[in-house]
Amino acid sequence: MDFVRYAEGSAALVNADPVDADQLVALLHGREWLHGSVTAKDAAAVRRFVEELRPVFEASSAGDEVAVVERLNTLLAKHPVTPCIAGHGGTGREAEWHLHVADRHSSVSELLVAESLMGLSTLVCDLGATRLGVCGARSCTNVFVDTSPNRSRRYCSDRCSSRANVAAYRARQRENRVAAG
Repeated sequence: MDFVRYAEGSAALVNADPVDADQLVALLHGREWLHGSVTAKDAAAVRRFVEELRPVFEASSAGDEVAVVERLNTLLAKHPVTPCIAGHGGTGREAEWHLHVADRHSSVSELLVAESLMGLSTLVCDLGATRLGVCGARSCTNVFVDTSPNRSRRYCSDRCSSRANVAAYRARQRENRVAAG
C-alpha cells in the first residue's frame, strides 16, 4: 500500500469537496473500475467525511500535534477500517499477496474513507503530525500533504507559491518606491 498516495488522496478529497456522484467519479481518475460503483449516497458520505477531515489539516497547519492525533483517532473510531489480504496473479505461491484497506464488499465511500484515514495515520506516525497544511496563499483554502525533506511546504501548488512570491515582490517594490520618495 502506498500510504503517502492515500494521504495525498485525502487532501484531494478535501480540496474537491465532491457534491455529486459525477464529481466523485472525476476524483477517481486512474481507477476506472470504481466508476460504475459510485452512487449519490457515496458522494453524500464523502461530503460529510470531508467536513470532518478538514479540521485535521487545519490543526496540523497550526502546529497542534495533539489535536491532529485526537481528531484522527476520533475519525478512526467513527469509521473503522476493515483491511483484508488480497492476491492477484494466481493462487498459492504465484499470487501477489498484499493488503487492501477495505474489503471487496465496501462501498466507494468506505474505501475512500479507509484510504484517507490509513494514509494520514501512517503519515503522522512516520513523518510527524505537522506534515499537513492549509495553503498559505491569501485567496486559497486548499490543503496539502508536505513530504518535503525539510518540512518547508507552505502552498498547495506551484501556482499558489508563484502568486504569493510575485505579490510579495510587488509589495517590496512599492515599499521601496515609497521609501525613496
